[in-house]
Amino acid sequence: MMARRWLDGVEFPPERPLINVSQAAPVAPPPAPLRNAIAETARQDDSAHLYGPVLGMAELRAEVAAQWSAAYEGEITPANVAITAGCNQAFAAALATLAGPGDEVILPSPWYFNHRMWLDMQRVHTVPLATGDDLLPCPERAARLITSRTRAIVLVTPNNPGGTEYPTGLLRAFLDLARRRGLALVIDETYRDFHSAPGAPHDLFADPDWPDTLIQLYSFSKAYRLTGHRVGAMIAAPARLAEAEKFLDTVGICPGQLGQRAALWGMRNLGSWLAGERAEILARRAAIAAGLARLPGWRLMGAGAYFAYVHHPFAENAQALAPDLVRRAGILMLPGTMFRPAGDPAGAEEFRIAFANIDTEGIDTLLARLAALPLPPGTQPPK
Repeated sequence: MMARRWLDGVEFPPERPLINVSQAAPVAPPPAPLRNAIAETARQDDSAHLYGPVLGMAELRAEVAAQWSAAYEGEITPANVAITAGCNQAFAAALATLAGPGDEVILPSPWYFNHRMWLDMQRVHTVPLATGDDLLPCPERAARLITSRTRAIVLVTPNNPGGTEYPTGLLRAFLDLARRRGLALVIDETYRDFHSAPGAPHDLFADPDWPDTLIQLYSFSKAYRLTGHRVGAMIAAPARLAEAEKFLDTVGICPGQLGQRAALWGMRNLGSWLAGERAEILARRAAIAAGLARLPGWRLMGAGAYFAYVHHPFAENAQALAPDLVRRAGILMLPGTMFRPAGDPAGAEEFRIAFANIDTEGIDTLLARLAALPLPPGTQPPK
């Protein structure tokens, strides 16, 4: 919301319209067949307008369990699945079962700022886990941060804001660490459908004991453009979902009925369409990675799903530079300071570029505008 206010009073001429790479959510509506299915449901299904089960529709929970079991080659039952009003609510519900005021949760930095904000609101202390230039968290470093107050480690893959895809072996090491230390491992896979590797992005659900430690979060919003319908999921042990149900019943009563039916229809009918969406996102990822490699002074730190995370070449702090870029270049993107702990100098040198809502032509225009910015003396050309 702060970034949107940078647009106030700024005019963008027709020959140089605003390029908005600040927002990660799809701006296009669902595909026409899905919209038709939603409309038909609204007209014909009376139950779609009433309260439903707190943990979601039985049919959708069963579909998630079946598709996840096949994709991850593990055993996931409908009792392991809760449907939530978006993935942000899934995170809030999961953390409500794990931590309270004064407890600690480990988050790799840079982090998804909604996770940090929710922890702050609950007076749960966020323990930053620094990452290197590759933006990958280190299990050994995380182990040194664990105290008697630590309750969970939270990972996001493909990562928001960094785009980085965490390798299976790394996720397995975090699962083993969390299990040894009696912690929960929360993995937010909102952008799973846009992972660059074929097949399942990890093998953690193949572990028969996964429910003792693992909590997975998911969003239907990105896969089927259902952002306004607020449909997410939490995959966990049934006993944990029974505790989460108390939170969900209090704050939401039940997830939206039309959104759930839309997600179910999408899962059953839009596999080929979603594959095309994934291919387009991967093409945009390749385009922005190749283009940034040609820009003097800019360095790509991570790219994947909807995001590229970059180190910029300018002397100015990214927090001050970001609103200036709106005026000078017609570009709205978020500074790294929004994703780092207060006072972390790394954030001043970084930007997150959310490229999912600009096509390859738009990416070329974005890169051309960045290339036209005057660079500090001595900036070296790319090798």
